[in-house]
Amino acid sequence: MTVDGAVVGAIGPGLLALVGAEVGDGDRARDWMAEKLVNLRIFEDDAGKMNRSLLDVGGSILLVSNFTVAGDAQKGRRPSFTNAMAPEEAEASFGSFVESVRALGVPVETGRFRAQMNVALVNDGPVTIVLQSP
Repeated sequence: MTVDGAVVGAIGPGLLALVGAEVGDGDRARDWMAEKLVNLRIFEDDAGKMNRSLLDVGGSILLVSNFTVAGDAQKGRRPSFTNAMAPEEAEASFGSFVESVRALGVPVETGRFRAQMNVALVNDGPVTIVLQSP
């Protein structure tokens, strides 16, 4: 990931997660999401089955703050971002989320909050999943 032409975050094998915080998200949602991302069994085992987690494969994660994933495009032609957390609150929430993932033993890289970030991805596999906390 680059900002203004400088690399600010890079990982090897692992996950790229676009993270949006919504109004009402709190500690419970943050902790659920951190546990889910770290333990989700989406990496292949020796038999070719998706049976290994990020921890199992020794992977890392690139967490990208992205308020647009909180957009709602169910009505009309322009997405609504009324459910997105206000920037000041979202920045603190994202920082707490990063620390929650790190506390689970996974190396974490991030970009810069509210910056124009350019993310390069090599998608090595067929898995793209949308996660929302309950």
